[in-house]
Amino acid sequence: MSKQAILCVDDEVIILMALKQELRSHFKDQFIYEGAGDAQEALETINELERDGVSVILIISDWLMPGIKGDEFLFRVNESHPNIAAIMVTGHADPESIQTMRERLGDIRVIHKPWRHADIINAVQACLTREDPNQLN
Repeated sequence: MSKQAILCVDDEVIILMALKQELRSHFKDQFIYEGAGDAQEALETINELERDGVSVILIISDWLMPGIKGDEFLFRVNESHPNIAAIMVTGHADPESIQTMRERLGDIRVIHKPWRHADIINAVQACLTREDPNQLN
């Protein structure tokens, strides 16, 4: 079985640490947990992991980040990696941006900050058990 990773992307270090801690506390060593501070770093991380034989199966991304916003980042990822599922965690995304993401990516899950632990875990589990690997949840 190949190694699988969940990539968390947020420009706030405390958010990255919290997400990875919550995922690790629930899913234990089932996955590799990586973090990136912006979209460019995340794209580089995906490529590095692939070179190391690790499949990124899920991205949990913030929306409002410096440089490339989370929705544009996920559009780019979807073009080259349509099987990677995604969750948007945000305190700022406007309804129009969320609607555009759903139109372009499918039924992407959006969780508002501050989140509850159960919201993150339930969203991740739903993404991991999705039936259609080409549909982002």
